[in-house]
Amino acid sequence: MDGEQDDAGAPRWIDIGANLTSNQFKGDLNEVIARAEAAGVTRMVVTGTDAAGSAEALKLASSMQGLWCTAGVHPHHASGMSPAVLAELDALTARPEVVAVGECGLDFNRDYSPREDQITAFERQLALGARSGLPMFLHQRDAHDVFLGMLRDAWPDLRAGAVVHCFTEGPREAEDYLDLGCHLGVTGWVCDERRGDALRAAVPSIPGDRLMLETDAPYLLPRTIEPRPATRRNEPMHMAWVGRAVAELRGESIEEVAKRAWITTSAFFDLEASG
Repeated sequence: MDGEQDDAGAPRWIDIGANLTSNQFKGDLNEVIARAEAAGVTRMVVTGTDAAGSAEALKLASSMQGLWCTAGVHPHHASGMSPAVLAELDALTARPEVVAVGECGLDFNRDYSPREDQITAFERQLALGARSGLPMFLHQRDAHDVFLGMLRDAWPDLRAGAVVHCFTEGPREAEDYLDLGCHLGVTGWVCDERRGDALRAAVPSIPGDRLMLETDAPYLLPRTIEPRPATRRNEPMHMAWVGRAVAELRGESIEEVAKRAWITTSAFFDLEASG
């Protein structure tokens, strides 16, 4: 389960954003994980998106080698951020399997929670990141300026930094985050010829020690997969398609991309120390 390559020299991958507690995986989760391992995805961070989901992610991460998780409240669920929920998250962050606070941030695209609630929930979780000493696992859609301002204000207290998960924007936004000190997570969005142009323009300029890869499974199935899967459900086993697209854009080999992402991700989440 360890190392940047297997014994045959094939790349090993870490998926920093796998929604393995999704109902879409209820019927075959063990098979999904087995397929991921067979495809070289031997470490995964399971995303927590609300208190109950974060507890479920922790239960899963505690039961299997090579899995860790985050604990947080997604902006879609921000209206449910109560003192009791915050206390639950505080307790979860004390567990060694929990390697980041999140998924949290702002989503002004869908506004499933009022923006005021999103801002309050984000503020509370930034403070939790500062208290816990864990890195932040962040979400941002159509809220760049407000999000960046809040993150910049909190940054001096975020000792472990932050990754902007599922980064989809362009060079200007990438530069804003990189200048602050953030890492960027790239998904199968980079494989989407309909809407991925801005991201593809940004990928070559992301320093290797700030770049991490993820599937965001079961979402964002890479459109470059051949042959096309029978369903639109994404799985961690498709990580290599993300890595291949990133390698082509950067003029690097897929082995180089995998190795650098492994080193960067392991260090960022402190995976060696946490089991």
